[in-house]
Amino acid sequence: MPTYKADYVAAKTSSWKNYLEVCKPRVVATMLFTALVGMFLASPGQVPWVTIIAGITGIGLVAAAAAAINQIADHRIDAVMRRTRSRPLPSGQLAKNQVLIFALLIGTLGTIILIVWTNSLTATLTLLSLVGYAVIYTRYLKYATPQNIVIGGAAGATPPLLGWIAVTGHVDAGALVLFLIIFTWTPPHFWALALYRIDDYRDAEVPMLPITHGESLTRTHILLYTLLLTIATTLPYAIGMSGITYLIGVLMLNAVFCGYAAALKITGSPRLAHTTFIYSIFYLLMLFALLMLDSHLRFIAAALP
Repeated sequence: MPTYKADYVAAKTSSWKNYLEVCKPRVVATMLFTALVGMFLASPGQVPWVTIIAGITGIGLVAAAAAAINQIADHRIDAVMRRTRSRPLPSGQLAKNQVLIFALLIGTLGTIILIVWTNSLTATLTLLSLVGYAVIYTRYLKYATPQNIVIGGAAGATPPLLGWIAVTGHVDAGALVLFLIIFTWTPPHFWALALYRIDDYRDAEVPMLPITHGESLTRTHILLYTLLLTIATTLPYAIGMSGITYLIGVLMLNAVFCGYAAALKITGSPRLAHTTFIYSIFYLLMLFALLMLDSHLRFIAAALP
């Protein structure tokens, strides 16, 4: 029976950089960007700075806590996978009890901030997202079904919804459309990574779709989801939430994404799978940047005499 360094109560080092790393800062930063866009789309040009700062801080702290709890739950498979074995827990730089206490502290602080300076609905849904990702997905769904990332993607799709609710205090069509976009984007994003890192997931015995149903079917799923994503991303324009600037930009982004997915389906290249994964991150950031840009251009145009 192998022994994992993260099982020890005392860790070798515990610098602030290690605590930052267990928060998955790049992932959280992307989530917070989409949350910020959700705020501005909810009320263009009229979002109080207190709401922005409190919303981003609270959502960020709870998201970081969820990431830390996820790494506690995954520390054994992280030790097996090449991509993750150098993380603070499997490498022994932090111990599980240290990370758990840290996660509870920042998660509690984030929740209090949301309750006091935004609204209780935002705080409740943010906590439910934590439970959905760090507990339901990480502990159960990841190992229960090859559709794990489809179902579990709901938790990762909430940031723009949460940002919207932090401003308005309620859910409406625009918030749900933003949620749907990330929900639809998540499977092709992670399945491209799973194709590229298939040996890692096989060694860790995680039933990702390429392992359970084959790489060819996974590539087909990626292509189909990118086509579905093309439809989903036109909804902001269809419901009047965005204008022509967004529509033209997102159609160009989708053309490239579908092109990568089609080429991946035809060639089956692992390198292309990695390129598709990297592009999917760029795609999401640019899509939300377009939403914000379009919103501000329309706000300025409406304010002109």
